[in-house]
Amino acid sequence: MSGWRAHDGQGSDRQPIRRTTDEKRRMLQRLKEEQAAFKPWVAEAIKLALSKRIADLEADLAASR
Repeated sequence: MSGWRAHDGQGSDRQPIRRTTDEKRRMLQRLKEEQAAFKPWVAEAIKLALSKRIADLEADLAASR
């Protein structure tokens, strides 16, 4: 048996995390604060990934309104 690995058909197997609108708003706020606190030497890939995540959350929240 393989310790912590998920098995086919398991409940957590490749399913997205479902979040409420309030949870998404809190996460968006936290990500924006994290982005504002970035130091100048943070890797560009990290900046882009965080910007994409913020844009995705904003679009998701706008669609749910």
